[in-house]
Amino acid sequence: MKPVPFDYVQAQSTEEALACLKDSDRNVRVLAGGQSLVAMLNLRLVRPNLLVDISQIESLSTIRQSKDILEIGAAVTQAELKQWPGLAESVPQLSMALPFVGHFQTRNKGTVCGSLAHADPSSELPLCLAALNGSVVLQSARRSRVLNAAEFQTGMLSTACQPDEMIVAARYPISREGDGFAFREVARRHGDFAIVALAAFVTESKIRLGIGGLASRPSVREWDILSEQELDEALNAFAWQLKGSDDIHATARYRRELVRRLGRQVIEEAKSARTKE
Repeated sequence: MKPVPFDYVQAQSTEEALACLKDSDRNVRVLAGGQSLVAMLNLRLVRPNLLVDISQIESLSTIRQSKDILEIGAAVTQAELKQWPGLAESVPQLSMALPFVGHFQTRNKGTVCGSLAHADPSSELPLCLAALNGSVVLQSARRSRVLNAAEFQTGMLSTACQPDEMIVAARYPISREGDGFAFREVARRHGDFAIVALAAFVTESKIRLGIGGLASRPSVREWDILSEQELDEALNAFAWQLKGSDDIHATARYRRELVRRLGRQVIEEAKSARTKE
């Protein structure tokens, strides 16, 4: 199957892309890397009248680090971020998660912000955004706004991005001294969609655990530092709250057990990473 006919614009600036999105009479889609969108076009799950390609916009192809955040432009590929010097020191969890994102061929084209826009509940980059309480910058011809992960990610393949808006950047918080991180994923094969993915973040006083693959969007819980028994009880309660569902890859019961067992492991790994620092 092939896409329905559509018009195509290769935007040369953010302003040009936003002008295309401003046309409320047309069904417009933004293309960056196309690793999710092109497949959906071919299956006719989406039927845009106009496709706006932002991959060549220079201002969206940058990675900027400030004191508190790492800002990733909408045209930055996953491979470019993975190879960015200092990523392991600046945002360790992203460095840990990126090798699990598809395969090197798809990472060469797929963008970080494209993954966030697609909002697959099993995807690694939205999980890290949620676990680290990162944010996205949305822009339209009428306004610019910043939404944190909980506001932006509204459900399965669903975000708070409006039809005339597009993501122009993603922001991940910079690691601080004494923070510990860990990431773990279970999939049938490396590069497949995660059956369960887990991202842990531990500070001197807090434990933060994000889970992908069970609910319709990444789920995050935060606790004070807990004893071993308290942690087991908290993970069991978290697993039951997530519920999960059976599919061809795994049962809900198996997924909940992964949350209990691997949840403890990634938290302990994050604690150990913090101690090493």
